[in-house]
Amino acid sequence: MRNSDSVVEALLEAIPQLRSQLFFKTSLTALSHAMEDQVLAGIEKPLVIASFQQERFYRQEASRYQRIADISDQVYVLSAAGTSFELGSEAYETIAFDEADALTQEWHLVVIGTQYSACLICRERDAAPIVSVLPIPGAPALDQTRRFEGVWTQDQRVCHQAANLLLARIAAYRPTLAPKIKATKQRYQLLSAVSDAAQIGGGADPFTLRLVTYLQAGQYKLLKAYKAIAVKEQRERLVNAITAAIRRSLDPEELFQITVDQLGPALQVDRCIIYRCPTQRAEVTLRHEHRQPDTRSLVDVGWPIADNPLLEQIRQEHEAIVIVDTQAPPRPLQTALDALNYLVAEWHMRSWALVPLVYQQRLLGMIELHHCQDLPHNWTEEDFALVEAVATQLSVAIIQADAYAHLQELNQQLEALERTRSNLIAITGHELRTPLSTIQVCLESLATEPDMPDQLRQTMLTTALDDAERMRKLVQDFLTLSRLESGRIEWTFEALMVAECFDLALSSVQARKSDRSPCCPIEVQLPPALPMVRADGEWVVEVIVKLLDNACKFTEPSGVITISAHAAGEDMIQITIADTGRGIEPYRLEAVFDRFYQEEGALRRTTGGTGLGLAMCRQIIEGLGGRIWATSEGKDQGSQFHFTLPIAEGRATLHIRQETEELPDADTLSELERRNPYILE
Repeated sequence: MRNSDSVVEALLEAIPQLRSQLFFKTSLTALSHAMEDQVLAGIEKPLVIASFQQERFYRQEASRYQRIADISDQVYVLSAAGTSFELGSEAYETIAFDEADALTQEWHLVVIGTQYSACLICRERDAAPIVSVLPIPGAPALDQTRRFEGVWTQDQRVCHQAANLLLARIAAYRPTLAPKIKATKQRYQLLSAVSDAAQIGGGADPFTLRLVTYLQAGQYKLLKAYKAIAVKEQRERLVNAITAAIRRSLDPEELFQITVDQLGPALQVDRCIIYRCPTQRAEVTLRHEHRQPDTRSLVDVGWPIADNPLLEQIRQEHEAIVIVDTQAPPRPLQTALDALNYLVAEWHMRSWALVPLVYQQRLLGMIELHHCQDLPHNWTEEDFALVEAVATQLSVAIIQADAYAHLQELNQQLEALERTRSNLIAITGHELRTPLSTIQVCLESLATEPDMPDQLRQTMLTTALDDAERMRKLVQDFLTLSRLESGRIEWTFEALMVAECFDLALSSVQARKSDRSPCCPIEVQLPPALPMVRADGEWVVEVIVKLLDNACKFTEPSGVITISAHAAGEDMIQITIADTGRGIEPYRLEAVFDRFYQEEGALRRTTGGTGLGLAMCRQIIEGLGGRIWATSEGKDQGSQFHFTLPIAEGRATLHIRQETEELPDADTLSELERRNPYILE
């Protein structure tokens, strides 16, 4: 049988003059034991009706009711059906009610005798809204925090009405007890209805009332103490969770997400966000947020930090800012908030709190709390003590993470330096020792053999001079790369024609090629009316020469090298040097621009070179404001090296004025255009 009717509600409805009170579990236990002790004193044999919410509560009192049954034969005990509680009539009547019955939420005790009557009719309210200090998630609330509302009185007429209600519930569960219940009502003269309701509510002796008041006051103090303990426990748990995260990981992104996931629910805010505050940026993209389901998300939104007066004030004072009501802010913050009204309106922030992450007077980041309801929210001192404790831990974590990242970067630089040192030793041993040995042999031969034929003597001198030039170029490349990487190059920018740069580079390449090392054909493909570029001509030619040398080195004489240029957008010219040679594996396209990179290794190469040429090209092009990169379909598929240069703002007339004292006439312009078709549009 199921019954959703509440005995408490039925009693208050039958006697409207009654007013329910709030009781704590401890107070109800003391009252119940006092009422039971009156029965155990043996003054009379009263009617006793007890209703327990669950079987586990009944088991705590089972021995007392066994003793009560020895005194009175009118004892009725109700409880939810369980493993050891069922319908029965042994020492006393047991009534097992259904788990869906409203009695599972109520606690009743009625004692009716000729000299003493009392009743306790209560139902349990929701648990007190404090954090459980039990460490087990989902554990029930402490008994000390359980609260009930209902009626406790010694008024005989109210006790009779309560007894009638409970006996009716008992008869519904156990119809066979109807004759006994009828005899009980006659024996104790239970009234069928309450009369003279105006006098309801008295009857309790002053001592008992005072005792109950004392217990209730003590319980309120205890509940307040539990709340304070719960707040401290919550704070410690959150700080410990962040500390554990710091020990587990030095990734700021992970630490931020853990913090918002813990802090947001703890403070029950509509939105909690955490972000870094880099000084060189105007805004940051928010990544870490906790929010209520009905609150708009700020993830991936650009949040202003440069033009934010509140952040500027925090940078100067390093103190948290709390705006309880953004519609009526404190006067000192009125001007700053006026500049941010667009944020307040767009994201519905009625209350706004900003807590800085500060380490040694340095602003690292920010924790923001947003309340987005219709009414403002006033955070307590305990709330901000919790946030500031978290902010302190998080600031230390950020510094540690940054230090670790910096250490990793230094380690990578040291590893790169070690690789450079190793490559330098290998390159020096191969590129310097080999030509030096050749020069030494040639000079010794010339010195020890004065009768050497003129033709052989000339060969020896040519070989020594070639190897000396090779050594000079190697040393020059080292010095040039060092100047480029240290920023000690003074660029001379001017408007240049790409065609002229190509001509100078081709002349240099052809002049250095001998019959013993012929280069494959080089084709030039230039569109008409190509704009001039703004660059340093000497260094542009140097880049083209080095790229052509590289292409010739890895392309067979039967192959072909192509030089082309075209506009890349409105402000760049892209130059491409493509070959049909050895090609580059896709995963090595970026590595070829590293210093000392060698496709075949430093000591087993079939071609010469120091591995510095492409590294120098990258430094030069980036210094000129362009970009350089390589493409290739793979091994033996050829390769293409591309670089860009900015277009000059002036046109051909600017270049002509640099070459002539005065503006040329029409015949001069025609002759210039005939000789250089790319000089004019």
